[in-house]
Amino acid sequence: MASTLRDVARLAGVSVKTVSNVVNGYPHVSPDVRRRVEAAVAELHYRPNASARNLRTGRTGVLALVLPTTDLPYAGDLARAVVHAAAQQGYRVVVAHEDQPTSSGLHDARMIPVDGVLVGAPVTPGEVGRAVAATGPPVVLIGSAPPDQRCDRVSIDVAQAAEDATNHLLRAGRRRIAAIGERPAVSPHPGTPGYHRALRRAGLAPVPGRLLPAQHHRRADGYRAARELLVGPDRPDAILCSSDPLAIGAMRAAFDVGLRVPDDVAVIGIGDIEEGRYSRPTLSTVAVDTGFLAREAVARLAVRIGQPDAALADIVAPHTVLPRESTDATPR
Repeated sequence: MASTLRDVARLAGVSVKTVSNVVNGYPHVSPDVRRRVEAAVAELHYRPNASARNLRTGRTGVLALVLPTTDLPYAGDLARAVVHAAAQQGYRVVVAHEDQPTSSGLHDARMIPVDGVLVGAPVTPGEVGRAVAATGPPVVLIGSAPPDQRCDRVSIDVAQAAEDATNHLLRAGRRRIAAIGERPAVSPHPGTPGYHRALRRAGLAPVPGRLLPAQHHRRADGYRAARELLVGPDRPDAILCSSDPLAIGAMRAAFDVGLRVPDDVAVIGIGDIEEGRYSRPTLSTVAVDTGFLAREAVARLAVRIGQPDAALADIVAPHTVLPRESTDATPR
């Protein structure tokens, strides 16, 4: 027999209303009480009755997730994590893509009945403004989106991740460090300030010709940019890529022009996708806690749905540099 809110309340030693507040993501619950309720929910395998809740509140029980595309590993990982986190809150998820040539994923997400929107794709301030208009569902920005004073954000500190990755290359003895990843439509890339900071603190001046764009952050973009860098007269001895697919493409370009990774050129990415753990050489990267991003973003959206006037939150996900074979060489 399925457990009820009353069963959870009895086990946790709290009221049914308190259990409801925890399950629905309301913030005004003490950490101790929240832990007790969550432990009782897990022990009893309680699942919210989404149909009853939606009939009572007039909501759909559906969230929209806007992604740049789903064929990139990071986007797929984020989508899976969001679906899982949303299910824990009693929501289903629909995915809208920004890579459709005739439409905007954010616009499409607002055209279907959803309770809230998670935006994990680059969007303009105007699009965000329209999305958070009074008649639209609440919006939470997720990933590398810039801050916006009109909605919550659960983000990656891309600048700090790039700085940490650049510092890793500097500690490995690299000095001619290039970077791939600026998007022409979103310039400068949010990681660029961190890359520049690390170079300047090491007494190195950034070289404009060593900072190349990548339109879609696919392997082919990394291959093309790295090949351009590696056949030039001032060849870099290291490349920072703002995503792992770019870095994997860059390693292939190095191989094709007769260079060895990491002996001739070190390569590091951002994202820690599974492919990088099994590439040859294995890919050094900055790992981002995708599960944290998903859980916190869904939780913030649940709060915003229940309390439209709640204070805005700006939460930063942790990241870690993971050195692997693509940067592991004797300093030169």
